[in-house]
Amino acid sequence: MVDVILGLQWGDEGKGKIVDYFAPKYDIIARFQGGPNAGHTLYMNGNKIVLHQIPSGIFHQDKINIIGNGVVLDPVTLKRECDSVAKYGIDVKKNLFIAERTNLIVPTHRALDKASEKSKGDSKIGSTLKGIGPAYMDKTGRNALRVGDLADKTFTTQYIKLRLKHQKILDSFHFDEDISAWEEEFFEAVEFLRTLNIVNGEYFINNKISEGKKILAEGAQGSMLDVDFGTFPFVTSSNTISAGVCTGLGVPPRNIRDVLGVTKAYCTRVGGGPFPTELNDETGEELRNIGNEFGATTGRPRRCGWLDLIALKYSCMLNGVTQIVMTKADVLDTFQELKVCTAYNINGEEKHEVPFQMTRMNLQPVYTDFAGWKSNSSSIRHAANLPVEMSNYIKFIDAYIQAPVKFVSNGPGREQIICL
Repeated sequence: MVDVILGLQWGDEGKGKIVDYFAPKYDIIARFQGGPNAGHTLYMNGNKIVLHQIPSGIFHQDKINIIGNGVVLDPVTLKRECDSVAKYGIDVKKNLFIAERTNLIVPTHRALDKASEKSKGDSKIGSTLKGIGPAYMDKTGRNALRVGDLADKTFTTQYIKLRLKHQKILDSFHFDEDISAWEEEFFEAVEFLRTLNIVNGEYFINNKISEGKKILAEGAQGSMLDVDFGTFPFVTSSNTISAGVCTGLGVPPRNIRDVLGVTKAYCTRVGGGPFPTELNDETGEELRNIGNEFGATTGRPRRCGWLDLIALKYSCMLNGVTQIVMTKADVLDTFQELKVCTAYNINGEEKHEVPFQMTRMNLQPVYTDFAGWKSNSSSIRHAANLPVEMSNYIKFIDAYIQAPVKFVSNGPGREQIICL
């Protein structure tokens, strides 16, 4: 049995905390896509920890954590994270496993990412410059190095061959930065990676399913960044929706049970691309400051706006969401009035579907207004104690998107989750 937790917006929904909250109910936590552009934030004993590659169940020492084949893995980032979590007494060599079909990010992928983004000028997509896009391009181009290749004595030869291929492309961009330090760090991290548990991922996870183990699949980024269904071309390079679980872990669709979608009580986005409900005013700035909306991976200020129910309902449809977790509800505590987008006005007509290409049309959000609750919700632990205005806000969202909000997160702490 496999349950899924994934983001329903443009990422940064607070999935790390939610995975950590649900992890005790599962035997295995598995990342199924994305790369080190993910930033899943956890708080341990008051300390903030950001995970980029390791699944968010790593701090539960009795759980198996697996990085699936749908992920692109940066050995340098992984080694840094392993060193970081080891400070908390976590033995990654005991409870972290990596699928051998997982593709590697090499130093020239980072260089290609940087050179490509720079060449776009004002048309930049907002890449995190971690090499994710070029790594996925090599995967689909059948050029990639994979974790299983580390066991082959020709690994270094394979690396040099790939590097030469990349160098020709870099030369066309006139990229002349010295990346020798990156390469030295890469090969040190590769030696560390060889000491970890590298497994035949699809057999490993399906054998666990046969044994009756419960698996929680953890997504990165958000549904509106899906390479097929997101706001293309301002998307990530992988399938962030629930369908990606099957290809990213090697599990059949019949084994997927619940899909828990995570959404903020408002909207944020990092990088370029359309954002219908974005607020470039004092309200947007207030959301950013109260919500501490700065990228966990990049530190970039996030664009902020009201909740977009058109996009949210679209994401629920694509993912087959069975339950919704609403995060950062407490960020709205001080607002006198709240708004949610319930339609798009496109060329004078109200539409209720996400269009093919938002950037090619005059799209304006149509809002429904709500009274704010104007009270501190962060200490609430039971649904019966929620302000009436917050309950009304949640009930409206339930009815509109036709998927139930079952949990509300009202702060960063593990205990700050209300079951509805």
